[in-house]
Amino acid sequence: MSEAGDPKTVIAARAAQELRPGEIVNLGIGIPNLIPGYLGAGTEIFLHTENGLLGVGPRPAEDELDPDLVDAAKRPVTALPGASYFDSASSFAMIRGGHVDVAVLGALQVSERGDIANWAIPGKDVLGVGGAMDLVVGARRVIVTMTSTTPKGEAKLVHECTFPLTAREAVDVVVTEQAVFRIRGNSLVLTELLGGSTVADVSSVTEARFTIELED
Repeated sequence: MSEAGDPKTVIAARAAQELRPGEIVNLGIGIPNLIPGYLGAGTEIFLHTENGLLGVGPRPAEDELDPDLVDAAKRPVTALPGASYFDSASSFAMIRGGHVDVAVLGALQVSERGDIANWAIPGKDVLGVGGAMDLVVGARRVIVTMTSTTPKGEAKLVHECTFPLTAREAVDVVVTEQAVFRIRGNSLVLTELLGGSTVADVSSVTEARFTIELED
């Protein structure tokens, strides 16, 4: 796991606080996969992976690896007591039928209206969209976990997405290493600062327009 203070760690730890007991939660590849490490023992949150498992447990120790138990990122997982196994068709029927409460996934860009682009970089040889289009439309809440900028320093929270869209107006919450944003009435609202960041820090790396409603 990343060291304390690492941006990905900050993001995953804060995103875990958005999850509520009893929810069925799909975790995407990357930062979302760190979230289980921040869920307390006995937390009644049911993790779903679209390749066919509901009741995903913590990462296994080396001597507990089961090659038949992997998540959508092909990383080894465990199954909690009472877990359910099913095929991909049934898994996506759950997603498309609105039976997944929360989807947590990464993004290349999020617009100030909550549009999301997370699956392709023009001119690059990358994988296709996968299950993201189904998840961001089918889940009841969509939480995006991403760093504030690209490795080149370009803003990821933008006025308009320039990459191919995954979905329009689908995002509910964005967690970066600096802040928590919520989409309210198709507008981006800064509700919390993280890691000692200031509003000026956030503004300097955010292209999107936003209002400020800091919560206690």
